[in-house]
Amino acid sequence: MIFHSLDFAAFFLIVVTIYWRLPHRGQNLLLLTASYVFYGWVHPWFVAIMLASTTVDYWAGQRMEDDPAHRRRYLAASLVVNLGMLGVFKYFNFFVENVRDVLASVGLTVAPPLLAIALPVGISFYTFQALSYTVDVYKGEMRARRNAVDFALFVAFFPHLVAGPIMRAKNLLVQVERPRVWDATLARHGVVLVVWGLFKKLVIADNVGIVANRVFSQSDPAFEVLWAGVFAFGMQIYADFSAYSDIARGVARWLGFELVVNFNHPYIAHSPTDFWRRWHISLSTWFRDYVYIPLGGNRQPAFVAACTLITTFLVSGFWHGASWNYVIWGFYHGVLVWGTRSIGRALSLPEYWPGPLALVQVALTFTAMMGGWLFFRETDADFLGHFLRLSPSTTMQGEAAVGLHFFVLAATWSLPLFLHDLWALARERGLAPVTWVESRLTGLRLAGVQAAGVGLLATLTLVLRSTTSLDFIYFAF
Repeated sequence: MIFHSLDFAAFFLIVVTIYWRLPHRGQNLLLLTASYVFYGWVHPWFVAIMLASTTVDYWAGQRMEDDPAHRRRYLAASLVVNLGMLGVFKYFNFFVENVRDVLASVGLTVAPPLLAIALPVGISFYTFQALSYTVDVYKGEMRARRNAVDFALFVAFFPHLVAGPIMRAKNLLVQVERPRVWDATLARHGVVLVVWGLFKKLVIADNVGIVANRVFSQSDPAFEVLWAGVFAFGMQIYADFSAYSDIARGVARWLGFELVVNFNHPYIAHSPTDFWRRWHISLSTWFRDYVYIPLGGNRQPAFVAACTLITTFLVSGFWHGASWNYVIWGFYHGVLVWGTRSIGRALSLPEYWPGPLALVQVALTFTAMMGGWLFFRETDADFLGHFLRLSPSTTMQGEAAVGLHFFVLAATWSLPLFLHDLWALARERGLAPVTWVESRLTGLRLAGVQAAGVGLLATLTLVLRSTTSLDFIYFAF
């Protein structure tokens, strides 16, 4: 079931109508049932996979607390089951195909079996969420839960189930356990998030996605055309993924929950490090807390710390998909973060460049981030190598104009995102006009502005939405 469908609208209307008429325990049972219906709407067997993960982690958490002397074996059981299922469904064919290719390179021909099954949607997200619970219980930072319904709802909570944000037990599980009351203000803010998210998805992401798909469907685009397509994809994935997070947060607020912010205007980042503080925040912090820091983080000698950093990004890249381009993408960002940090320390550069140079700093970071999206978008290694060899000198007459046309088209559709981010940049830099306006948007005045904004966005969505509906990009991960 997808957010921008009549099925979901009817589903959510029924759920929320019944939900607020029930006591706390009834609410949780309803949400758990609704979450399984939501997740298994197209493929009911997906629910069985989730239930297996949930059961093992629920058991492992209790056993670690009841039998602390053997808590390592229970943590290992959780890791083996969760990562094992992720490995089978997501990476089995990748490894088999690579082993086959390696053997073929030395003259050995084999025909290993491949799995012809669908990847359970969202498995990467709820697997990492469940693992954070067992690791926290193992470290003594979280007590094991004894209520099976509450724990299962923590894993399956439908608003963020398919594409995040990845919630920690210390944040979401405690909200599941405590009673919730209707909050009209929270609900109003939720409507704003949902409408803004639908606008970003249906108007910006889907329209820009048509440009990106058209470029990447070509086997030999010109240099200018290719990079216009990369720019279009960079805007598409930002609008698309942040839209899902916004809708998830808005829907959750109607149910009395608060999900973490997953995007904080990443394209106004002033460095690659800052970008990863702003982009897919729930995943970035997950890898920081459960991979980078346990491996030693920056408490090690400089060379070892650099290797740890790059390794973390490599694993993060591989999390996104069973393809070498994602590993390359992770390596690109790891080297970029390490390199810019090293250069900044060597030259004693300030973290924030002063005055107008701030825009230069943002522009340079934006360009570097756009360059990385080529590795993410193109999954075919041969095409990727060909694209990297393209040069402006090989552009034929008229192709530069086509590239400019695609770039302007993508930039025009993305204009609301740019304006939104520039406003956020001005707020972060403390510009007086922005702070003055926002200081006066309180109470009824804020509610009126929100109502007008919702009406405008809803109208524009109906008028400007793409005629081609595209799936959320992160459904594939």
